[in-house]
Amino acid sequence: MNIIEAAILGLVQGLTEFLPVSSSGHLVLAQELLGVDEPSITFEIVAHLGTLLSVLLYFWRRLFRMVLSIIPPFRAEYARERRWIGMLAIASVPAAIVGFSPLKGFFTSAYDKPALVGGLLICTGVLLFLPRFIQRQRRGEGSEEVSVRSALFMGIGQAFAILPGISRSGSTIVSGMLAGVKPSVVAEFSFLMALPAILAASVLELRDIESLRIEYWVGGAVAFVSGMFAILTVMAAVKKGKFEYFGIYCLIAGAAAIAYFGFLQPAGA
Repeated sequence: MNIIEAAILGLVQGLTEFLPVSSSGHLVLAQELLGVDEPSITFEIVAHLGTLLSVLLYFWRRLFRMVLSIIPPFRAEYARERRWIGMLAIASVPAAIVGFSPLKGFFTSAYDKPALVGGLLICTGVLLFLPRFIQRQRRGEGSEEVSVRSALFMGIGQAFAILPGISRSGSTIVSGMLAGVKPSVVAEFSFLMALPAILAASVLELRDIESLRIEYWVGGAVAFVSGMFAILTVMAAVKKGKFEYFGIYCLIAGAAAIAYFGFLQPAGA
């Protein structure tokens, strides 16, 4: 992997980690199209840490209040933030169950099938159109609080996003909307859900880390900048009710992937 390839993969990672278009699916397709070998564990860790930093920076005020909420003098003042800690823990359970079960092998086997990834991108595209048909959500109404029920709904959506082509942010945000949570609230909760998932994945892979080459740092820096841009874009799209635009993109990208990798790719390519 050279610096240009690292920058491209870092850009794909940062944008698609938070845009509701599936980071894993786009990385699979980008590697196939560019002819790039699967990135090393070290590169993946650095790229994930870049996107993690973008979430920490964007939501630092909320995260700071969540830390204060567990300190006795501030517990009453920041009761809502303390409740969110519990809801985030509940939302992380479904993905953890899948991640430590035999189902993970079935889910990750799709990484070797780019045409299947295209089909899953189409599923994401269809999913992103669902909020459009819920009049209450289109008007920006809904609960200001994340309940146990809605946290579990979002957690199940995150678990399915282990499949490459199923967007983590898209599935969690739509699941929260369908559970009756206000779009702007559910979008913020979805991004905070990414923190334990990204951190856990990075920690589990630390034992395989190698020397940090310059291209890894470039990829991580690009992932951070593009991740920040993606967060800003999604928050604005959710507030304006333009979520289905990402659905249109996923439908087109998925169909193109199926056409190319399923029918047009030269034999032996």
